[in-house]
Amino acid sequence: MPQQPHSNELNSTWCLIFFAWLIAAGSTLGALFFGEVMGLAPCTLCWYQRIFMFPLAIILPLALFPLDTKVVRYALPLALLGLGFAIYHWLLQLGIIPASASPCSQGSSCSEVSAEWFGFLTIPLMSVCAFAAINISLLATLIREKP
Repeated sequence: MPQQPHSNELNSTWCLIFFAWLIAAGSTLGALFFGEVMGLAPCTLCWYQRIFMFPLAIILPLALFPLDTKVVRYALPLALLGLGFAIYHWLLQLGIIPASASPCSQGSSCSEVSAEWFGFLTIPLMSVCAFAAINISLLATLIREKP
């Protein structure tokens, strides 16, 4: 007879998915704030990152009531791909990847720094941190659910 998970295990799993949703929702609102309120036009790589972040803000809370840990199957690929684009964008901005490798052809430049806080915190770095936190949370959920 399979053993039922303890309520503490369910609570911590719920919290991991909730944390991932908070990061995704905050990132989505932040991206909309930068674009619509501050008037910073998103570059091509920013749009790609939005394509992977925005659905997470919708998918993750749907898995909370009732708790559905299978959401990791759908959310983790989005978060991993988003992290890949965010890292590429950040490395491009740092100059590690040459500007000639930028996909931006019109509008905002992917390699230029349009906003910077504390002398190092840029929008692509915030995206890397957000996607990394979501990935860690989702991977922890996946590990907890393995028998």
